[in-house]
Amino acid sequence: MNNYIEIFLVAFVLALVFTPVAIRIAPKIGAIDIPKDNRRMHTKAMPRFGGLAIYIGTIVAMIAFLPMNAKLLGVIAGGTIIFLVGIYDDIKGMPAKVKLGAQIVCAIILFQFSVNISFVSNPFGDGYFFFPWWLSLLVTTVWIVGITNTVNLIDGLDGLAAGVAFIASVSISYTAYLTGRPEISLAILAIAGACLGFLPFNFNPAKIFMGDSGSLFLGFMLAGISVMGPMKGATIIATVVPMLVLALPIFDTIFAIVRRLLNGRPIMEADKGHLHHRIMAVGLGQKRTVLTLYGMSGIMGVAAILFSRGLLVETTILVLVAITLIFVFIKEQEVLENLEQKIENPGTTNVDMKEAIKKFE
Repeated sequence: MNNYIEIFLVAFVLALVFTPVAIRIAPKIGAIDIPKDNRRMHTKAMPRFGGLAIYIGTIVAMIAFLPMNAKLLGVIAGGTIIFLVGIYDDIKGMPAKVKLGAQIVCAIILFQFSVNISFVSNPFGDGYFFFPWWLSLLVTTVWIVGITNTVNLIDGLDGLAAGVAFIASVSISYTAYLTGRPEISLAILAIAGACLGFLPFNFNPAKIFMGDSGSLFLGFMLAGISVMGPMKGATIIATVVPMLVLALPIFDTIFAIVRRLLNGRPIMEADKGHLHHRIMAVGLGQKRTVLTLYGMSGIMGVAAILFSRGLLVETTILVLVAITLIFVFIKEQEVLENLEQKIENPGTTNVDMKEAIKKFE
């Protein structure tokens, strides 16, 4: 148990120490986020180099406490490359297609180090269905790239991505511990410690953003470590548990893609239609919106742990609770938006206004 505490604390302390360093370095290298449009929630230039502290905390703790093997080296190598890609994007900017290509390359690197999804459990009985190498490569790449981008896309409010990643890391780590995979549990705890060490500087009002160097790195590491090795019940930790824990950003990503396709917009184009934007539009403000999303992520984290223990009824109940909360917030935002449109429309009658207000109430 000492190893679990130590790896978490080392990552936490390193991130806590290096975040102020990143704040000082960011202006010197041009890693600054300047609000250029109304999509951004901040109104002044902010350093966006927090990924440095998260990277150092995670990687140093992993190297110090985990035995090196080919798979772990592959994860560290891929994570380092995606971190450097994020730094370049934070400083110079990078086309979405180029960034996607870099993510695919990093996923292929993991595959070459045998970090892959090579089989799934038989849903109709015992045993497993094993993939041919080309299908394993495809599934692994889609999984790694998908999870990497879900964390990247949710990084829209102060402390949101770091907090959700912390909750996800703790949930996956505990599940790995319960299923007898200490190496995965320890590696994920390093991510949790780094996120928590960064969070005091990133929670509203933020002093620094993690930037793409942080969000891409966190998503990649969560996805990569989860599939680090074959085992009995591997698909639970590799896919099902992360999907439950990260259901919030996964839903937000899918919803964003569908929304942009329906509106005829590029799927990689940023907008203000994300779930956190919709909850803020109801009037909760940044802090309460982030805390609300923490709560929803926590619900899904508990659901993931219950699922790993075979408690399907309890898991279903918690998932339904989270879905209900999402539905309520989305509908409330739509009704409020409709009310605002009626108020601004000079042709709105008193009857229309009363109906809109009644619907909102």
